[in-house]
Amino acid sequence: MSLQQQSWSSARNICIVKTLANLGHYPTRKSEKEAWFLSPLRSETQASFNVSFNKNLWYDFGTGKGGNVIDLVMLLENCSFQDALNFLSDNTISFSFGPEIPDTKKDTDAVIDIVQVQSISHPALCGYLSSRGIPLAEGNAYCKEIRYKLKGKEFFSLGLQNHLDGWELRNKYFKGSIAPKSHTHLKNGSKNLLVTEGLFDFLSLTVLENKLVNTSDVIILNSLSFLAQIQTHFPEYNQVLLYLDNDAAGDIATRKLLTRFDNVTDKRNSYKNFKDLNEKMNNEKTGNFTGTGA
Repeated sequence: MSLQQQSWSSARNICIVKTLANLGHYPTRKSEKEAWFLSPLRSETQASFNVSFNKNLWYDFGTGKGGNVIDLVMLLENCSFQDALNFLSDNTISFSFGPEIPDTKKDTDAVIDIVQVQSISHPALCGYLSSRGIPLAEGNAYCKEIRYKLKGKEFFSLGLQNHLDGWELRNKYFKGSIAPKSHTHLKNGSKNLLVTEGLFDFLSLTVLENKLVNTSDVIILNSLSFLAQIQTHFPEYNQVLLYLDNDAAGDIATRKLLTRFDNVTDKRNSYKNFKDLNEKMNNEKTGNFTGTGA
């Protein structure tokens, strides 16, 4: 067996459900045999994306497409077979998008219910923003304090609303979302578009380049898997500035977009020695900060 065949054999056995969770997509319902998701390939309000646990295969009933985890990554990232293998390689990409997927035999009802939406005031959330170098005023300008229940217990997180009225949730110990999951589009009537990968990339940009943010439209991806969806907006703008992570996934995505669009500019050179904008900003302030992701 060749090295590429070995890589393919190993990669196709990577759990699809965990891969989707790493990209910020969680099941709306599960059983011992299967999980149902809002499709990561398109926008929808009723889950029609199925994953078989036994076969480790997926099928999107809305598009009629299906396959293994490699096929899925190729579609989500609009990349080649080899790039998908690189994307899935254990030694290439480190994900930190949220809690580990629960055992489906023990937890079949992990639904998040919103209790309250308010301005950010809890000391723990204020402290979390401060630890990431973000002033409370900037946090409150774009986020809310979300109090929610999960498995009968009440929690609180920072919340960023997306364009489908779902929420991205962030606190010191948790990264998750409340469906429907999608990107966030902030419109200022500008012909200049800024694209960041995650919430703290964007909030860091408001600190580092406040005037640029205030005079531009912004898309916060909330997951790289939404790149395919937001590309339809690119022709509407004179300039699209990309602030993706300095990692293998960011390399793949940036390379594809630069090839496809003449108005796209890769801005990662401005933080080339760091994983992302937040890591750069805090290193410049303290000299010893290690980033924890978007």
